[in-house]
Amino acid sequence: MIDRRIGFVGAGNMAKALVRGFVSSGLVDAAHVQASDPSEERRAAAARDLGIVAHADNESLGRFADLLVIAVKPQMVATVLDELAPLVTRETVVISIAAGVTLSSIEGRLPPGTRVVRAMPNTPAIAGAAATAIARGSSATHEDVELAAALFGAVGKVVTVDEGLMDAVTGLSGSGPAYVMLVIEALTEGGVRVGIGPEAAQLLAIQTVYGAAKLLLETGEQPAKLREMVTSPGGTTVAGLKALESGGLRSVLIDAVRCATERAHELGRAPKP
Repeated sequence: MIDRRIGFVGAGNMAKALVRGFVSSGLVDAAHVQASDPSEERRAAAARDLGIVAHADNESLGRFADLLVIAVKPQMVATVLDELAPLVTRETVVISIAAGVTLSSIEGRLPPGTRVVRAMPNTPAIAGAAATAIARGSSATHEDVELAAALFGAVGKVVTVDEGLMDAVTGLSGSGPAYVMLVIEALTEGGVRVGIGPEAAQLLAIQTVYGAAKLLLETGEQPAKLREMVTSPGGTTVAGLKALESGGLRSVLIDAVRCATERAHELGRAPKP
Protein backbone atom coordinates (compact mmCIF):
# COMPACT_ATOMS: atom_id res chain seq x y z
CA MET A 1 0.00 0.00 0.00
CA ILE A 2 1.22 3.48 -0.89
CA ASP A 3 1.78 5.53 2.24
CA ARG A 4 0.91 8.94 0.84
CA ARG A 5 -1.79 11.49 1.56
CA ILE A 6 -3.22 12.11 -1.90
CA GLY A 7 -5.10 15.28 -2.77
CA PHE A 8 -7.05 15.65 -6.01
CA VAL A 9 -7.45 19.22 -7.18
CA GLY A 10 -10.69 18.78 -9.08
CA ALA A 11 -13.33 16.11 -8.56
CA GLY A 12 -14.60 15.52 -12.10
CA ASN A 13 -15.09 12.23 -13.91
CA MET A 14 -11.40 11.51 -14.50
CA ALA A 15 -10.47 12.30 -10.91
CA LYS A 16 -13.24 10.04 -9.65
CA ALA A 17 -12.14 7.24 -11.97
CA LEU A 18 -8.58 7.53 -10.70
CA VAL A 19 -9.59 7.57 -7.04
CA ARG A 20 -11.82 4.55 -7.57
CA GLY A 21 -8.99 2.69 -9.29
CA PHE A 22 -6.37 3.61 -6.70
CA VAL A 23 -8.58 2.48 -3.84
CA SER A 24 -10.12 -0.64 -5.40
CA SER A 25 -6.67 -1.91 -6.36
CA GLY A 26 -5.64 -1.86 -2.71
CA LEU A 27 -2.79 0.58 -3.43
CA VAL A 28 -4.38 3.42 -1.50
CA ASP A 29 -6.58 3.68 1.59
CA ALA A 30 -9.63 5.87 0.95
CA ALA A 31 -8.94 7.59 4.27
CA HIS A 32 -5.70 8.88 2.72
CA VAL A 33 -7.46 10.56 -0.22
CA GLN A 34 -9.18 13.93 -0.29
CA ALA A 35 -10.30 16.28 -3.06
CA SER A 36 -11.19 19.89 -3.67
CA ASP A 37 -13.69 21.34 -6.11
CA PRO A 38 -15.66 24.59 -6.32
CA SER A 39 -18.79 22.65 -7.33
CA GLU A 40 -20.95 21.63 -4.40
CA GLU A 41 -22.52 18.94 -6.59
CA ARG A 42 -19.15 17.35 -7.43
CA ARG A 43 -18.01 17.54 -3.81
CA ALA A 44 -21.18 15.77 -2.70
CA ALA A 45 -20.72 13.13 -5.40
CA ALA A 46 -17.12 12.49 -4.34
CA ALA A 47 -18.16 12.06 -0.72
CA ARG A 48 -21.13 9.86 -1.63
CA ASP A 49 -19.58 7.71 -4.35
CA LEU A 50 -15.99 7.46 -3.13
CA GLY A 51 -16.26 7.98 0.61
CA ILE A 52 -13.64 10.74 0.66
CA VAL A 53 -13.52 14.21 2.17
CA ALA A 54 -14.02 16.96 -0.41
CA HIS A 55 -13.12 20.60 0.27
CA ALA A 56 -14.44 23.77 -1.30
CA ASP A 57 -10.98 25.38 -1.12
CA ASN A 58 -7.53 24.28 -2.26
CA GLU A 59 -5.78 25.53 0.86
CA SER A 60 -7.37 22.84 3.06
CA LEU A 61 -6.40 20.20 0.53
CA GLY A 62 -2.83 21.50 0.29
CA ARG A 63 -2.42 21.27 4.05
CA PHE A 64 -3.58 17.65 3.97
CA ALA A 65 -1.75 16.21 0.97
CA ASP A 66 1.86 15.31 0.26
CA LEU A 67 0.93 14.10 -3.24
CA LEU A 68 -1.18 16.47 -5.29
CA VAL A 69 -2.96 15.42 -8.49
CA ILE A 70 -3.84 18.43 -10.64
CA ALA A 71 -7.07 17.37 -12.33
CA VAL A 72 -8.62 20.65 -13.48
CA LYS A 73 -9.14 22.18 -16.91
CA PRO A 74 -5.92 23.56 -18.44
CA GLN A 75 -7.06 27.17 -18.12
CA MET A 76 -7.46 26.72 -14.35
CA VAL A 77 -4.02 25.24 -13.69
CA ALA A 78 -2.19 28.53 -13.13
CA THR A 79 -4.77 29.68 -10.58
CA VAL A 80 -4.72 26.51 -8.51
CA LEU A 81 -0.92 26.27 -8.59
CA ASP A 82 -0.65 29.83 -7.29
CA GLU A 83 -2.98 28.88 -4.43
CA LEU A 84 -1.07 25.71 -3.62
CA ALA A 85 2.49 26.99 -4.03
CA PRO A 86 2.86 28.30 -0.44
CA LEU A 87 1.88 24.84 0.88
CA VAL A 88 4.20 22.77 -1.33
CA THR A 89 7.29 21.41 0.43
CA ARG A 90 10.34 19.42 -0.66
CA GLU A 91 8.41 16.26 0.23
CA THR A 92 5.44 17.09 -2.00
CA VAL A 93 5.02 15.29 -5.31
CA VAL A 94 2.81 17.01 -7.89
CA ILE A 95 1.24 14.96 -10.70
CA SER A 96 -0.58 16.91 -13.41
CA ILE A 97 -3.10 15.34 -15.78
CA ALA A 98 -4.02 18.70 -17.35
CA ALA A 99 -3.77 18.37 -21.13
CA GLY A 100 -1.29 20.65 -22.87
CA VAL A 101 0.17 22.18 -19.69
CA THR A 102 3.94 21.70 -19.80
CA LEU A 103 6.20 20.62 -16.98
CA SER A 104 8.15 23.88 -17.21
CA SER A 105 5.00 25.99 -16.83
CA ILE A 106 3.96 23.95 -13.78
CA GLU A 107 7.41 24.06 -12.21
CA GLY A 108 7.59 27.80 -12.84
CA ARG A 109 4.62 28.43 -10.53
CA LEU A 110 5.84 26.19 -7.71
CA PRO A 111 8.84 26.48 -5.36
CA PRO A 112 12.19 25.69 -6.99
CA GLY A 113 12.96 21.98 -6.83
CA THR A 114 9.32 20.84 -6.67
CA ARG A 115 9.00 17.25 -7.86
CA VAL A 116 6.56 17.25 -10.77
CA VAL A 117 5.35 14.41 -13.00
CA ARG A 118 3.08 14.95 -15.98
CA ALA A 119 0.58 12.23 -16.90
CA MET A 120 -1.77 11.77 -19.83
CA PRO A 121 -4.44 9.14 -19.07
CA ASN A 122 -7.40 8.62 -21.39
CA THR A 123 -11.11 8.20 -20.79
CA PRO A 124 -11.11 4.37 -20.53
CA ALA A 125 -9.72 5.01 -17.04
CA ILE A 126 -13.40 5.18 -16.11
CA ALA A 127 -13.58 1.45 -16.92
CA GLY A 128 -10.16 0.65 -15.45
CA ALA A 129 -8.65 0.26 -18.93
CA ALA A 130 -6.70 3.47 -19.47
CA ALA A 131 -3.61 4.01 -21.57
CA THR A 132 -1.43 6.49 -19.68
CA ALA A 133 1.87 8.11 -20.59
CA ILE A 134 3.96 9.78 -17.91
CA ALA A 135 6.86 12.24 -18.23
CA ARG A 136 9.36 13.20 -15.56
CA GLY A 137 9.94 16.77 -14.44
CA SER A 138 13.37 18.30 -13.89
CA SER A 139 13.40 17.66 -10.13
CA ALA A 140 11.35 14.47 -9.98
CA THR A 141 13.19 11.39 -8.81
CA HIS A 142 13.20 7.88 -10.23
CA GLU A 143 11.06 6.91 -7.23
CA ASP A 144 8.53 9.63 -8.07
CA VAL A 145 8.15 8.22 -11.59
CA GLU A 146 7.76 4.69 -10.18
CA LEU A 147 5.10 6.00 -7.79
CA ALA A 148 3.17 7.62 -10.64
CA ALA A 149 3.48 4.47 -12.74
CA ALA A 150 2.14 2.33 -9.89
CA LEU A 151 -0.83 4.63 -9.34
CA PHE A 152 -1.85 4.89 -13.00
CA GLY A 153 -1.16 1.18 -13.42
CA ALA A 154 -4.15 0.66 -11.14
CA VAL A 155 -6.42 1.94 -13.93
CA GLY A 156 -4.72 0.47 -17.00
CA LYS A 157 -1.42 0.32 -18.86
CA VAL A 158 1.42 2.84 -18.42
CA VAL A 159 4.36 3.94 -20.56
CA THR A 160 7.08 6.46 -19.71
CA VAL A 161 8.00 8.99 -22.41
CA ASP A 162 9.99 12.19 -22.86
CA GLU A 163 7.72 15.19 -22.45
CA GLY A 164 8.35 16.18 -26.05
CA LEU A 165 6.22 13.22 -27.09
CA MET A 166 3.19 14.19 -25.01
CA ASP A 167 1.44 15.86 -27.96
CA ALA A 168 1.92 12.65 -29.93
CA VAL A 169 0.50 10.67 -27.02
CA THR A 170 -2.51 12.99 -27.08
CA GLY A 171 -2.96 12.36 -30.80
CA LEU A 172 -2.75 8.58 -30.38
CA SER A 173 -4.15 7.40 -27.06
CA GLY A 174 -5.66 10.64 -25.75
CA SER A 175 -7.94 11.06 -28.76
CA GLY A 176 -7.79 7.40 -29.79
CA PRO A 177 -10.88 6.21 -27.92
CA ALA A 178 -12.97 8.46 -30.17
CA TYR A 179 -11.41 6.89 -33.27
CA VAL A 180 -12.27 3.42 -31.98
CA MET A 181 -15.82 4.50 -31.14
CA LEU A 182 -16.20 5.66 -34.75
CA VAL A 183 -14.93 2.29 -35.97
CA ILE A 184 -17.47 0.53 -33.74
CA GLU A 185 -20.24 2.78 -35.06
CA ALA A 186 -19.25 1.90 -38.63
CA LEU A 187 -19.02 -1.85 -37.92
CA THR A 188 -22.44 -1.71 -36.29
CA GLU A 189 -23.94 0.10 -39.27
CA GLY A 190 -22.34 -2.44 -41.57
CA GLY A 191 -23.92 -5.25 -39.59
CA VAL A 192 -27.32 -3.58 -39.76
CA ARG A 193 -27.05 -3.10 -43.52
CA VAL A 194 -26.48 -6.84 -44.02
CA GLY A 195 -29.50 -7.69 -41.92
CA ILE A 196 -28.40 -7.97 -38.28
CA GLY A 197 -30.59 -6.20 -35.70
CA PRO A 198 -29.12 -2.94 -34.28
CA GLU A 199 -28.62 -4.20 -30.72
CA ALA A 200 -27.05 -7.47 -31.80
CA ALA A 201 -24.85 -5.70 -34.36
CA GLN A 202 -23.57 -3.23 -31.79
CA LEU A 203 -22.84 -5.94 -29.24
CA LEU A 204 -21.00 -8.01 -31.83
CA ALA A 205 -18.97 -4.97 -32.93
CA ILE A 206 -18.06 -3.97 -29.37
CA GLN A 207 -17.11 -7.47 -28.32
CA THR A 208 -15.06 -7.98 -31.48
CA VAL A 209 -12.99 -4.85 -30.85
CA TYR A 210 -12.62 -5.73 -27.17
CA GLY A 211 -11.67 -9.32 -27.95
CA ALA A 212 -9.11 -8.34 -30.56
CA ALA A 213 -7.43 -5.89 -28.18
CA LYS A 214 -7.48 -8.42 -25.32
CA LEU A 215 -5.96 -11.08 -27.58
CA LEU A 216 -3.11 -8.74 -28.51
CA LEU A 217 -2.43 -7.82 -24.89
CA GLU A 218 -2.51 -11.38 -23.59
CA THR A 219 -0.48 -13.02 -26.37
CA GLY A 220 2.04 -10.23 -26.87
CA GLU A 221 1.96 -10.96 -30.59
CA GLN A 222 2.21 -8.30 -33.29
CA PRO A 223 -1.12 -7.22 -34.81
CA ALA A 224 0.00 -8.26 -38.29
CA LYS A 225 0.65 -11.84 -37.15
CA LEU A 226 -2.75 -12.21 -35.48
CA ARG A 227 -4.42 -10.63 -38.49
CA GLU A 228 -2.80 -13.25 -40.71
CA MET A 229 -4.12 -16.02 -38.45
CA VAL A 230 -7.71 -15.19 -39.41
CA THR A 231 -6.99 -14.37 -43.06
CA SER A 232 -7.41 -17.41 -45.29
CA PRO A 233 -6.55 -17.04 -48.99
CA GLY A 234 -9.71 -16.26 -50.95
CA GLY A 235 -11.80 -16.14 -47.75
CA THR A 236 -14.21 -13.66 -46.24
CA THR A 237 -11.60 -11.78 -44.21
CA VAL A 238 -9.51 -11.15 -47.32
CA ALA A 239 -12.53 -9.63 -49.01
CA GLY A 240 -13.20 -7.34 -46.04
CA LEU A 241 -9.56 -6.30 -45.67
CA LYS A 242 -9.35 -5.51 -49.37
CA ALA A 243 -12.29 -3.15 -49.00
CA LEU A 244 -10.64 -1.45 -45.99
CA GLU A 245 -7.33 -1.00 -47.76
CA SER A 246 -8.92 0.27 -50.97
CA GLY A 247 -10.92 2.74 -48.89
CA GLY A 248 -7.74 4.05 -47.28
CA LEU A 249 -8.52 3.04 -43.69
CA ARG A 250 -4.86 2.64 -42.74
CA SER A 251 -3.77 6.02 -44.11
CA VAL A 252 -6.84 7.75 -42.70
CA LEU A 253 -6.13 6.51 -39.16
CA ILE A 254 -2.47 7.49 -39.48
CA ASP A 255 -3.59 10.93 -40.61
CA ALA A 256 -6.01 11.20 -37.69
CA VAL A 257 -3.14 10.69 -35.23
CA ARG A 258 -1.04 13.27 -37.10
CA CYS A 259 -3.80 15.89 -37.20
CA ALA A 260 -4.67 15.44 -33.52
CA THR A 261 -0.98 15.66 -32.59
CA GLU A 262 -0.60 18.91 -34.51
CA ARG A 263 -3.69 20.35 -32.86
CA ALA A 264 -2.40 19.35 -29.41
CA HIS A 265 0.84 21.18 -30.23
CA GLU A 266 -1.09 24.29 -31.28
CA LEU A 267 -3.16 24.27 -28.09
CA GLY A 268 -0.03 23.78 -26.00
CA ARG A 269 1.47 26.95 -27.51
CA ALA A 270 -1.68 29.02 -26.88
CA PRO A 271 -1.20 31.76 -24.26
CA LYS A 272 -2.15 30.75 -20.74
CA PRO A 273 -2.71 32.98 -17.71
